[in-house]
Amino acid sequence: MQVVFRTPISLMNNSNRDLLVLFNQELMTPQAIENEVELLHEILYTVENLENIVTAHEVIDVNKYKIYTTPQQLSGIIRQRELKPFVFLNCKN
Repeated sequence: MQVVFRTPISLMNNSNRDLLVLFNQELMTPQAIENEVELLHEILYTVENLENIVTAHEVIDVNKYKIYTTPQQLSGIIRQRELKPFVFLNCKN
């Protein structure tokens, strides 16, 4: 069994991410591998959408002893360039 590391150069131009994808070369053709990487990119693009992030997360501010759950509050906090210490993004799952 041989495993290959493939960096999707065409997809890296569309997004700012590096993917490490391990495939068994004996079972997949290069076109199938490229298709799988493209599907991974689409899934990650959907998951990383701000609307989906604020739906699945909450912000815990230990400094103020508050938990923020409304989409408006969360999107405002997530868009900040730098967070204060002890402010955490928590997944509700």
